[in-house]
Amino acid sequence: MNEYTRQLYDYHTWANAKMFERLKELPADLYRREFETGFSSLSKVLAHMYAADQFWFDIMSGGDIMSALAMGETFQEQAEAASMAELETMFVALSQQYRAFFERQGDLTQSILLEHAHIGRMETPLYELVQHVVNHGTYHRGNIMTMLQQLGHTFTSTDYIYYLHAKATNG
Repeated sequence: MNEYTRQLYDYHTWANAKMFERLKELPADLYRREFETGFSSLSKVLAHMYAADQFWFDIMSGGDIMSALAMGETFQEQAEAASMAELETMFVALSQQYRAFFERQGDLTQSILLEHAHIGRMETPLYELVQHVVNHGTYHRGNIMTMLQQLGHTFTSTDYIYYLHAKATNG
């Protein structure tokens, strides 16, 4: 389970890197351009993704939800204020923190107790929270793809099968 969980997180990191590669190829003004549906800009989607990844990292690292929620607002604000290049650097640094945590933790089947404002109290293993982080990122990369398509731009595929192919071919 630990190795599979690490691979899922590596996929998440790979997909985010592919997303940033594509976004850097597009006109710079798209990053903060306002949209009428869903998130109001690409920068806000990316900031939300970053803040959520940071929130769950704090929880998995032993933080409590109330503190993580309070910090989440700060992370969201910092991410929204960052340039795309700065935010990409923030994502890379956070992925390094996740990997270091996985190494320190060792056993990702260990359960933690959550008291979530919307879903209540539950006990869940760490690997399920990592799966949630990965799913959340996949969902919002889909939002970004839709936003770009509305403007007539293509997006790079970040489906898991492409990650597996890239991994198998060292690409």
